[in-house]
Amino acid sequence: MQATGEQHNASGLAAIPSIDKLLMDSSKLVEVYGRTTVIGALRQTLDELRSEIVEGKHPTRTRDDIASIAVESATVALDDSRRKRLRRVINATGVVIHTNLGRAPLSEAAVDALADVARGYCDLEFDIDAGVRGKRGADAESLICRLTGAEAAIIVNNCAAAAFFVLSTFASGGEVIVSRGELVEIGGDFRVPDVLARSGATLREVGTTNRTKASDYATAVGDSTKMILRVHPSNYRIVGFTATPSIEEIVTVAQENNVVFFEDIGSGSITDLSGFGVSGEPSPFDSIKAGVDIVAFSGDKLLGGPQCGIVAGWQQLIDKLRKHPLYRVLRVDKLTIAALGATLDSYIRGTQTDEIPVIKMLSATADEIKSRAEAFVSSLVESSSLKLEVIEGTSAIGGGSAPTSHPETFLVAISHAEKTADLLAASLRSNDPPIMTRIENDKVLIDLRTVAATETNDIDEALRRLV
Repeated sequence: MQATGEQHNASGLAAIPSIDKLLMDSSKLVEVYGRTTVIGALRQTLDELRSEIVEGKHPTRTRDDIASIAVESATVALDDSRRKRLRRVINATGVVIHTNLGRAPLSEAAVDALADVARGYCDLEFDIDAGVRGKRGADAESLICRLTGAEAAIIVNNCAAAAFFVLSTFASGGEVIVSRGELVEIGGDFRVPDVLARSGATLREVGTTNRTKASDYATAVGDSTKMILRVHPSNYRIVGFTATPSIEEIVTVAQENNVVFFEDIGSGSITDLSGFGVSGEPSPFDSIKAGVDIVAFSGDKLLGGPQCGIVAGWQQLIDKLRKHPLYRVLRVDKLTIAALGATLDSYIRGTQTDEIPVIKMLSATADEIKSRAEAFVSSLVESSSLKLEVIEGTSAIGGGSAPTSHPETFLVAISHAEKTADLLAASLRSNDPPIMTRIENDKVLIDLRTVAATETNDIDEALRRLV
């Protein structure tokens, strides 16, 4: 007599092995992921198998078959979960400060410094010479002062936090004067007007989108004015019929009216990058020298360090920030301080072009990249399906910095007779480590400007598997 669907389901459900039996077959998984995690994955897999059996799937599977399917499914789920953790990728896009890929990669010195303090205890808030409690981040803050000319500095977890911190401390309950052309959205829905509102300050717009004069600031100052804010429009530029007062002109207005002048310059360039084709980025040194009271900038953009927000300025103002309750909320940890200190030390020693990845990438000439690209292509043997060629192109600064600067470069253009550019790019992303590229004209493009010399072998091996 032919078995009914119910009989098939009953026999199929009866064939489901116990968790203990599956654990015996999953000893290697337990070594990698731990017993509790593996049990959870196996139970999830068995629940799915039960549902499939009830639906009439797996009608003739034996207990061993079900066990094999369960262990294999649990393995795939656990491996996939591990791949989704934060991990290193190869940035072959040519975008130097790639926000989605973690912005600035750290220098070897910064990584070593970070690892050194992470291995055990460190003198985070201890003065070893005096044998008493010390100040968090004292050395890094001292280096910031040397590089910017500021009297004092303080470090928080990012530049957005720095802006909010400064506004909350010095402008809450009063008016902040800002040019309409600087009411920008920096990214991730971070808008200057919203930050002003959240800080407890009231926005006072002056000028027009394209033209603002020093007299506009002077006229707007009133009894409730607590601050003049200047925001560097790092991720866009207004061109044509424009006018912006100099820093010195705004300094004069602020000093004559006894209000704080705060400048958020964002990208954090503390070295002259014009020789590398990067223009229009302000320097905290120039701002401090011109008389700006407080300057804030990022650590993980053009500075080339870890994510943090750096605030530099007059001693009495920084002291007020340090005593504010928000500082404990926004302050950085020992890892950030260590990495930042090592990054700043490269600038102090004048070795930033050789040591800091972002500066090395920006300083690389098109001819240097062309030589690397040609050597890379010549090392690969083309097949009838895979084609590689070196073409001219441009890189990008990224990270909301220098939007009009596009360094010339040479790209490795890849095409495949059977695979589209989208499929090629997906194959490279599935590599370990994932390789991030860009696509133009149905070709996958690799820009070696943002690829370290130690990473080219990984790309080479990934492409050979596509032949």
